[in-house]
Amino acid sequence: MAEERKRRSSRRGDSVNLEMLGLEVGNKPPQALDVEEAVIGSMLIEPNCVDESMEELTPSCFYDEKHRMIFDAISALVNEHSSVDVLTVTQKLKAQGNLETVGGPVALAALSRKVGAAAHVEYYIKILKQKCIQRELITASYDILRKAYDETANVDELIDLSQSKIFAAIQNNVKRDVQEIGSIYNQAISDIERLQDTTGLSGVPSGFPSIDKITFGWQPSDLIILAARPSVGKTAFVLNIARNAAVQYNMPVAFFSLEMPSIQLVKRLMVTESGLSADKIKGGVRLAPHEWKQLEEKCRNLAKSPLYIDDTPSLPVMEFRSKVKRLVKQKGVRLVIVDYLQLMQAPSDNRGMMREQEVAAISRTLKATAKEMNVPIIALSQLSRNAVQRTGGNNRPQLSDLRESGSIEQDADMVIFIHRLDYQGLSENVDDKGKTQIIIAKHRNGEIGDIEMMFRSSEVRFVEMEDTLVSQAFRAVPSRMNDDGAPFDAPVPPPDYGSGMGANNEF
Repeated sequence: MAEERKRRSSRRGDSVNLEMLGLEVGNKPPQALDVEEAVIGSMLIEPNCVDESMEELTPSCFYDEKHRMIFDAISALVNEHSSVDVLTVTQKLKAQGNLETVGGPVALAALSRKVGAAAHVEYYIKILKQKCIQRELITASYDILRKAYDETANVDELIDLSQSKIFAAIQNNVKRDVQEIGSIYNQAISDIERLQDTTGLSGVPSGFPSIDKITFGWQPSDLIILAARPSVGKTAFVLNIARNAAVQYNMPVAFFSLEMPSIQLVKRLMVTESGLSADKIKGGVRLAPHEWKQLEEKCRNLAKSPLYIDDTPSLPVMEFRSKVKRLVKQKGVRLVIVDYLQLMQAPSDNRGMMREQEVAAISRTLKATAKEMNVPIIALSQLSRNAVQRTGGNNRPQLSDLRESGSIEQDADMVIFIHRLDYQGLSENVDDKGKTQIIIAKHRNGEIGDIEMMFRSSEVRFVEMEDTLVSQAFRAVPSRMNDDGAPFDAPVPPPDYGSGMGANNEF
């Protein structure tokens, strides 16, 4: 008898834990055995109920182990494209060695008579899913509680585990209904009508006309991967994008920096906004009184902008997901930036696996978060050494160069590369210094192409080629005077739409 109980315990898994927990707290686990019988009975006599149940239910939705075995047998018949009735299920259970365990053919015949109405099976399925979610939440909570009492447990890992288990308990049992094209068509028409009154951008502006011409802004629910070799300017380029959205267009932006502390990011922004040299902002050179005034005036809008920075190192991806949800709901965040993807911690269930599998799990979670919260997520990524070891083609990066996981390319709606010839020593021409290619290598919902830009190291800024020509003309104008009479060459800001900040690899 003890052996039989042990054997059943190993098959029941979490249900045994629920029973033990129920005994401890004096409650029975959530269950609806009569509803389970009604669903099984409906599947045995009505083919339509089989299809509907198989689409919505899993074996874990049934609390009674006998009902799970019957459901498994029906699932096997469906996978074999065989008909489902009392006789075929009996034969399948017999082949699986479970017929006597469920009570034999008599029990199946009795279940086929316990049918309230096949038309109510949709309601029965809803009840079973609710009970299943309750049981999984109880199991997850009990596991979290048990680990929380463990003095040796790492708190950060415990938080990550808790979020993962609760999210899995809900997500595994929530499915979206199939929608008719008519309702989706009406939504599309409404969206098109809304866009008629806008400037033509349907997403968050990048601040660069050439990029926005292709993307129409960063689109909601898109995962955008920005990749380059180390120190080419990934962080500064996305700071450019964040600054343009938050300062120029007053759109809330969340910036998750896993590599650099927040104060360094803000100093980079201050260099671009003020026009002062990086050495003065870093403290290597003292600021003159008029430069303090210039710094305060130029950075006033930056200080008031809706830009939110999180510099948690090795941020667990599930914690990131929770923070994004809170920022979107409480702050109305329209754009999320992650610097960078490979520094995030994979979900606890994926840790210890091959690095490619961990990165794949992170990539999937980023895409799922973008879709769920309906905001674009720009994630930075490293390129492999293949990008610089390849001969020919000026070492132009390719999608296959994305580091550690091909799933990044698969999950991304857009992949953008930053390619600088002077940085890689591929051009000794003085005129090519600072020239940069922004390569849109993948664009799921639009065209691809190359955009020529220029990197200004003195201003920590990437600008479009047209802005470079305009600013060169202004530089020929004599220096202006400050209010206190001190001369300084205040840089003339580029046109509003094209203003931005860029990369200073030495800062």
